[in-house]
Amino acid sequence: MQPYQHKFKNLYLFGAFSPITGTHFTLELPKCNADCFQLYLNEFCRQDPDEFKIIILDNGAFHKAPQLEIPKNMALLFIPPYTPELNPAEKMWRLLKDSIATEVFPTIESLSDRLCGAVRALSQTLIKSITGYKLYLDNFNAVF
Repeated sequence: MQPYQHKFKNLYLFGAFSPITGTHFTLELPKCNADCFQLYLNEFCRQDPDEFKIIILDNGAFHKAPQLEIPKNMALLFIPPYTPELNPAEKMWRLLKDSIATEVFPTIESLSDRLCGAVRALSQTLIKSITGYKLYLDNFNAVF
């Protein structure tokens, strides 16, 4: 039997993982809503500002909120509904969740610290190996 903890405190990771370079941009935010997503976009657009970023997203309401202002160096690409397997980031989230699944954290801060450590430990090679879907790499290589 694995240890478990039944609590309802939350934190949210927002992240993008490049199958081309293996880089990532991840932020922990207190809520999962349009305001936090806008904050994420605003911060992400500052990382390598001359790079044009395409973010693959599901159809979450906060991803499509009408008040969002998409930075000029960024585009949002939405996958069809009910197809999480098309989003390479889902495999990264699974990896991170699995890395902490059997641990019990006394505080939300200790969970945050552990997740931050797991995110910092991600290597470019690992990210590329997990997110490098052939269909995305082939299309990237055909254009660039």
